[in-house]
Amino acid sequence: MKEKLLAPGALDGLNTEARGIMLAMINTGARPSEIAMLTATQIKLAGSIPHIKIEPVGRTLKSPYAKRMIPLTGVSLEAFKANPNGFPRYADNPALSDTVNKFLRENKLLETPEHSLYSLRHAFEDRLLAAGVDNRIRADLMGHRIDRERYGAGATLEHVHGLLLPIAI
Repeated sequence: MKEKLLAPGALDGLNTEARGIMLAMINTGARPSEIAMLTATQIKLAGSIPHIKIEPVGRTLKSPYAKRMIPLTGVSLEAFKANPNGFPRYADNPALSDTVNKFLRENKLLETPEHSLYSLRHAFEDRLLAAGVDNRIRADLMGHRIDRERYGAGATLEHVHGLLLPIAI
């Protein structure tokens, strides 16, 4: 990812908003549509822990577990700083994945032909797993259901931020 996708100039030919969504996915694991639908009110850059709030504003979430807060780190934080009002071009535009995947294919930026934009979400969870992040926290970050009752409020934003900093790209 660092040597190919994030090499200097590698993403220059991709439009600003599509590039921003792609970079936002790297350290959040959020679905492309979740990022595309964020508004300025859900992008929290001020305060001690910059984060995004994925919630049913102007859309229906994939599941009740998809509502969550995700701390921002690394290139994802920079992507949101560059797009503090969100990504209006793709807010309700299904062309995002096709646009990004075509660009990645044409520029030979995919690790394998089976990889796609959505692979960034999978890579984020792989990095969480490799870092030993608890299953409940991984599920909460990814917006997944867990196979047991959810007790308590879950990890604090500060705690999760501390877990994400060492794996941030």
